[in-house]
This record gives sequence, C-alpha cells and structure tokens, in this order.
Amino acid sequence: MKKYLILLAFIFIVQLSANAQNKSIKQFNFMLGSWEMKTAKGKITETWLKYKDSLIGKSYRHNLKGDSVLTETLVIKKIDGNFYYCSKVSGQNDNQTIKFKLLPVKENTFIFENPSHDFPQRIVYQNKAKDELLAWVEGEKNGKKGKSEFNYLRRK
Repeated sequence: MKKYLILLAFIFIVQLSANAQNKSIKQFNFMLGSWEMKTAKGKITETWLKYKDSLIGKSYRHNLKGDSVLTETLVIKKIDGNFYYCSKVSGQNDNQTIKFKLLPVKENTFIFENPSHDFPQRIVYQNKAKDELLAWVEGEKNGKKGKSEFNYLRRK
C-alpha cells in the first residue's frame, strides 16, 4: 500500500510539472508590448511581439542623446514540450543563442534557468501590474552571486 501511495504521489508531481510546461504561449501575453526603464545613462527598452506560437523580443540601450544599440534578441518558444527563453546577446557567447528552460510558474513569476551558463543562470519575469513588469537576471560568476533588476513601465 505504501509503495502504491508513493507511486501515486510521484505521478501527481510529474503531472503538475508537465501542466506548468504544457500551457500555451498565452501565459506570456502580459509581456507583449513595449517596456522602458530609465537609467542614469539613458534608458533600456524591451519590446515583445507574438509570432505564431512564440514571442519574439528585442532589447535596446538608449543613451541620453537618443542613440540606441541593439543589445539582445529574444524568443520564448516551446521546444520538445517545454518552454524556453532563447537569448542572443550582441558580442557574447560567440553570438550563439543561449536557452533557458522554464521552471514551474509560481505567483505570476516566470523563472527560466540554465545552470551551465556562465552568467546569468536565471532570467526572471514577474507580472506586477498591467503597466509594470519586473525582470531580473541572477546567478554566480567566479564564485560571487550577482543580480540585476529591470523595473519596466509600459511605453505609451
């Protein structure tokens, strides 16, 4: 009987994890649109669009004069039944795309993880409100923990 209960608990946990991954791309709709964070050096913008069964995004840094530089191209898509945040950062990782796998979603917080990446190992998006989006990157590099936050407001 005990083995049967353990097996049922295991199946239940696996099913919960699978359900988190099997949701449609619609779970990320809160990210759609253009977002902006002001900084001392200008601003950072991130724009997300829906394309087929994926979200595609671009991130730019803008200086105080208004000049901008593309810093990252992004895609959120399902690969082999799991959602991934795919990031290509200009001038890093030999210009290769790095994939971060979605972990189970908790309280409007979407954590994408790649433990083998140098930094960051986690990229997180949190749905704060209709016009507020909190994102952060975190992990370890050279034995030191680091975290950078991006408090975005929806661009009008």
